[in-house]
Amino acid sequence: MHIVRFDPLKYRDRKYRRRIRENNLVSFEVRIKETDLWICAGRDLSVLAEKSVIKNRHFIEEYIKIHPEFLSSFSPLEADILAPDIVRDMMQATIKAGVGPMAAVAGAIAQYVALDLMTESQDVMVENGGDIFLRTSRDILIGIFAGTSPLSDKISLKIRQESTPLGVCTSSASVGHSASFGCADAVCVVSASAILADAAATAVGNLVQKDSDIRKGLDYGLGIEGVLGVLIIAGDKLGVRGAIELA
Repeated sequence: MHIVRFDPLKYRDRKYRRRIRENNLVSFEVRIKETDLWICAGRDLSVLAEKSVIKNRHFIEEYIKIHPEFLSSFSPLEADILAPDIVRDMMQATIKAGVGPMAAVAGAIAQYVALDLMTESQDVMVENGGDIFLRTSRDILIGIFAGTSPLSDKISLKIRQESTPLGVCTSSASVGHSASFGCADAVCVVSASAILADAAATAVGNLVQKDSDIRKGLDYGLGIEGVLGVLIIAGDKLGVRGAIELA
């Protein structure tokens, strides 16, 4: 069993990324503009990953030049069937979740880069600021950091190999770079799509204004088509629902 600790809320301090170097995968980072990925694969695929990041960022950046509202809107935009695939997937996911299209950008980059790398490696994990898309040939644990919550680093998700490829995305209002209108220390969403998981984590996080809103957040998250499981940490309170297995 391999343990991965990812720290979406300590995004600027990426010391957690070194904790996976003990396994038999090759770990490397790819940084292009605002995109900062940590990747594990069967071999060094950094050149291919860089090409994938550039390609997919280009699709998003060019679309924003023509449709600036894609960058600024906090509400879903109508789907554009002529948009590039990554842009269209972001739109569709955020329509389901009820948030603006850029709420899914980190998960989208993670997923699209991972899909490109999967042609060259059986095992692939791409982490983008706490949003992960992975395919693994063995069970792993993913630890959740939740800022100053007493539950921080006490909770781990068990990801079984047969459930992957899988997206595991986390949003927070208390620490880190994510935009959230709520107060949750961590909202973790699991879905076959990291794009949808990213959007849903933001939407659920926005709903949790106090710890008594955890039930409401779980209800909303599991009501989003395609969401498999939701975990919410707010202070010393924890809520879990759906296909999430805690270690």
